Amino acid sequence: MSLESVRHFFAEHAPDIAIIEMPQSTATVEQAARVHGVTPGQIAKTLSLKVKERVVLIVTRGDARLDNRKLKAALGSKARMLSVDEVVNWTGHPVGGVCPFGLETPLTVYCDVSLRQFDEVLPAAGSISSAVRITPQRMADLTAATWIDVCETP
Repeated sequence: MSLESVRHFFAEHAPDIAIIEMPQSTATVEQAARVHGVTPGQIAKTLSLKVKERVVLIVTRGDARLDNRKLKAALGSKARMLSVDEVVNWTGHPVGGVCPFGLETPLTVYCDVSLRQFDEVLPAAGSISSAVRITPQRMADLTAATWIDVCETP
């Protein structure tokens, strides 16, 4: 169902973008980088967070870590990661396949500025073995994301 919602999203908003489905899992940054032949930084991981009473998604490069100080300054409060069940309920996507496309519930999306270091990134596409190749700016445009600086990069 989740992959189907992403398929529908791209059919409606960006029919030129193809979903890449792999026979093996790409659920972790390391797996996805290896399978797609890119650096871990090019994997666009989507983090599901609760900030006060709202749920937000933050898309960042795969090898970045959230900086709690920057996150609190940008979002105005501390944040906590959603549980596995909460992730599925809010996004409609399984952990390892979470992306900002085809969401179960409309959510605010943020893209970390670290993504801009790449011409192309690979976010998941709603399953643990799917992805899309997309420019960071196009991903932000398609999801109405706001650019923020909330990560530490290697």
